Amino acid sequence: MYKIAILSSTNGTNLQSFIDARERGELEDIEICCLITDKSMCGAAEKARAAGIKVYFIDPKPINRETYDQSVADTLEYFNVDLVVLGGYMKILGAPVLEKFKGKILNVHPSLLPKFAGGMNLNVHQAVLDAGETETGMTIHQVTEVLDGGEIVLQKKVAVESGDTAELLKDKVQTLEKEWYPKVVKTLAKGQDPSSL
Repeated sequence: MYKIAILSSTNGTNLQSFIDARERGELEDIEICCLITDKSMCGAAEKARAAGIKVYFIDPKPINRETYDQSVADTLEYFNVDLVVLGGYMKILGAPVLEKFKGKILNVHPSLLPKFAGGMNLNVHQAVLDAGETETGMTIHQVTEVLDGGEIVLQKKVAVESGDTAELLKDKVQTLEKEWYPKVVKTLAKGQDPSSL
């Protein structure tokens, strides 16, 4: 069994795509071991609990960053995960996690990296519109110490059309994320190259 942990701080759109894929029988050899979050009442935590996935809330407020990152790393080690999947995780991972799980951490970014790296959520989509881009999309990439700078695993594009707003682009890009993020993880679990997707 291929074990993954999902890290999220937000609504859990990506988490839900994994739950839905599991319900459809598409992740039969993949176990979602847990959700790790820094926001105890976020949508992702609610979705995980509803789906019977263990939720580990690690409160960053009373501890320093190194202790927090070590707690995340310890939790991932406890489950002996094969892959760490970030989806709307609003904290930058520190050395304890990056070193222990080097090459085993994925993130999805709502643009065609390296364009519009470093931004989050609607800010990215507004930047795409402000730049007059004719296409945008999502990038699944390896996580390294360079923010949004890890090796690109897969990109999928969508057209930017007249009348699009940041909210509409967000919906378009999230549709791509929901389709392709679980597929990438499934491919990796099979030991295959997801760049062929």
